[in-house]
Amino acid sequence: MKKIQVFDPALCCSTGVCGVDADQSLINFSADVDWARQKGALIERFNLAQQPMAFAENQIVKSFLKLSTEDGLPLILLDGAIVLAGRYPSRAELARWVDIAPSDEGTKPAKSCCSGSSCC
Repeated sequence: MKKIQVFDPALCCSTGVCGVDADQSLINFSADVDWARQKGALIERFNLAQQPMAFAENQIVKSFLKLSTEDGLPLILLDGAIVLAGRYPSRAELARWVDIAPSDEGTKPAKSCCSGSSCC
């Protein structure tokens, strides 16, 4: 199966429910990632604030950041190639990229906060 890597901007946590103002796009994307993983998708997420070396050690990401700065994030790679930047993909895009049938595309898991974080 193809591998998706998500390079997030500096975030408190990846769920989007941290802090005073919840980010609905992050909440939706986190649910979509959970859904795709349950279907067998290989998805890795890297947070600039918590895993800066993942950004520095990946030449594609490093070059991207030199041109666009952190403002261009999130950056989505599919098998090492850039497929999206500046926004999170939809569930349909995730499904298409990893050849998952989007049959239950409307089903989303309940909101959850990042465990082990002090942001919630």
